[in-house]
Amino acid sequence: MTATLADPNVRHFRTLFISDVHLGSKAAKADFLIDFLRHHEAETIVLVGDIVDGWRLKRNWYWPQAFNDVTQKLLRKARKGTRIIYIPGNHDEFLREFPGTHFGGVEVAQRIIHEGADGKRYLVLHGDEFDVVVRHARVVAYLGDWAYDAAIAINVVFAAVRRRLGLPYWSFSSWAKQQVKSAVNFIGEFQKVVVEEARRNDADGVICGHIHHAVITEIDGIRYINSGDWVESCTAIAEHHDGEMELITWQKISTATVPVALATRSIGAVTTASAEAALGPIDIQPMPACKWRFSALPVLTYP
Repeated sequence: MTATLADPNVRHFRTLFISDVHLGSKAAKADFLIDFLRHHEAETIVLVGDIVDGWRLKRNWYWPQAFNDVTQKLLRKARKGTRIIYIPGNHDEFLREFPGTHFGGVEVAQRIIHEGADGKRYLVLHGDEFDVVVRHARVVAYLGDWAYDAAIAINVVFAAVRRRLGLPYWSFSSWAKQQVKSAVNFIGEFQKVVVEEARRNDADGVICGHIHHAVITEIDGIRYINSGDWVESCTAIAEHHDGEMELITWQKISTATVPVALATRSIGAVTTASAEAALGPIDIQPMPACKWRFSALPVLTYP
């Protein structure tokens, strides 16, 4: 199906925020993302890190046609006028060496300040620099990465059974990690420190990824938004033309003319619901010092 401005099955937004696709990992749900991009258009798409999983590609090269299709879909949108900004994460940290560079119409930035249509200012960054496990506990990180891969393997079996039963996608690995107290505590602490970083940058809110836990909420007077992932929960954040933020969960590939999705809109500062998600893969190398942390940030503006 070709998306046009008159297509009633295509939703149009001011901005889309997508993170943690992990192309290069067998767990990446590229077909879900392709379907999502087919049914959603935006003036700007911000890729909030870990789009490519360079770490897994180094260990074991895996790049099926679907991953090419995702890349080509994004580049095609850029050619047609969509502004695409790529903020690297820890799994695609090789791109952090190229801030301000354009690749095929895609801009690379370490982090940005996004000015919403309603005047709110959002600090946008991946968030891995605030993960103490990534930076200081390599052995724990290795174990966490192994445990995550095991949970994903189980998840594949669950997903296959549910498809045969005609049921929508449901993430076992997300559910399992939500039951682990340490994981829940980690998410809470991560949110607090990222919110404080937004406050230090005089922002009204923060948009990030990294922990694969999609939500729109308010913490200590700062709007906290996490775009989730396309490994388990298949979620994205959409900004409407009035500045309202919406959390979209893409549950299954559309087979009918109407796309299948669950969406939760924010009411004031707090959403009605958060997407089912969980911790993402725990990384295995410490991050270098972030030289850009307190430098002037580019501001995302619209013509």
